[in-house]
Amino acid sequence: MTSIDLNSDLGENVPDRVVSDDESMLRLVTSANVSCGFHAGSPEGIRETLASAVRGGVVIGAHPGYRDYENFGRTKVDIDSTTLQGHVEYQLGALLGLAAAVGGRVAYVKPHGALYNTIARDERQAKDVVAAIRAIDPSLVLLGLAGGVVLDVAEKAGLAVAAEAFADRAYQPDGQLVSRTEDGAVLHDPSEVAERMVRLAADGVIRAIDGTDVRVAAQSICVHGDTPGSVEMAAETKRLLQAEGIAIAPFVQA
Repeated sequence: MTSIDLNSDLGENVPDRVVSDDESMLRLVTSANVSCGFHAGSPEGIRETLASAVRGGVVIGAHPGYRDYENFGRTKVDIDSTTLQGHVEYQLGALLGLAAAVGGRVAYVKPHGALYNTIARDERQAKDVVAAIRAIDPSLVLLGLAGGVVLDVAEKAGLAVAAEAFADRAYQPDGQLVSRTEDGAVLHDPSEVAERMVRLAADGVIRAIDGTDVRVAAQSICVHGDTPGSVEMAAETKRLLQAEGIAIAPFVQA
């Protein structure tokens, strides 16, 4: 691998729930997954993050989730297909409009939190999300978990796709993420995180929580903006990848 994308989930701050340092992350990443408002963020805060991304030349992605603001979109919602598709369409429409207002363009979609994890396994909800993307703009690229069901569903529906790996999350032996309810699910050590991602880029593997190696083919690496120490982890990951001759570049052009 000669290059890889570095992304982060941003636009999730409100005055009484500040979870990330968007300005610092936007100086490190090449792609920004910007909240669409259902799980976090406010219209004015999201707009500010989008404007900063445009100024910094960072590619913008839409980050829609379940309508679950209280739980930050990290609780699975039992939702019918018509409602889920409508909710995703609504969020994409809002972000595309705000991005256009600040001179930017949304290039891809990365679902958030529990929705992201659900569509990595649940074909029905995956089809609902893909249908929403196609209805709003079929040129949008879908970014999803490497090996996830949604990537196959999206490709069969004619969408371009890209696969993602997580720098700050532990993996199960089957390639799924370890649930945040379990010990060790979220990683915090910048050196450990960076070394894991160099191994991913060089060898295509990540060490699972049980010590086995999981093969992961990914074009993008995520460092969650709300993980404590995220800026330090992203900076060290970027530094070490570049030191190994791996360029940091967007997986899709704006």
